[in-house]
Amino acid sequence: MNQDLPALALGADHGGFRLKNVLVEWLRARGHTVLDMGTDGPGSVDYPDIAHPTCQAVIDGRVRFGVLVCGTGLGMSYAANRHPEIRCAMVSEATSARLARMHNNANMLALGGRMIGEEMAIDILTTFLATEYEGGRHDRRIAKI
Repeated sequence: MNQDLPALALGADHGGFRLKNVLVEWLRARGHTVLDMGTDGPGSVDYPDIAHPTCQAVIDGRVRFGVLVCGTGLGMSYAANRHPEIRCAMVSEATSARLARMHNNANMLALGGRMIGEEMAIDILTTFLATEYEGGRHDRRIAKI
């Protein structure tokens, strides 16, 4: 594993497990350390049961970023943003991922496994990981959250 690349935790419910598995493989092939937080099959699971431990990996500093995938990305984002330390952006295209990092210092992504394809998800994740937080005026705004 490349120590210069950020470690990530990825978690999904039954609506997002296929896309999550694709992203896990893609990240590992590029040298990222990845914690796969499950689930790995189509059996129904409750998204908060996956979201909360994935968030905790970010909060504890075991990873720098987290990615959550459910059918739409909405449920996972709701659960993640219950944690004050988490800024989870539910996005469906790369521009929102870039702005979530630049302006909001997002530390998690939520994706819709039934809404976007693999190529779009990889584009979103690539953009998210390549974008640095701008700081400055945004610090004040984030502090108000």
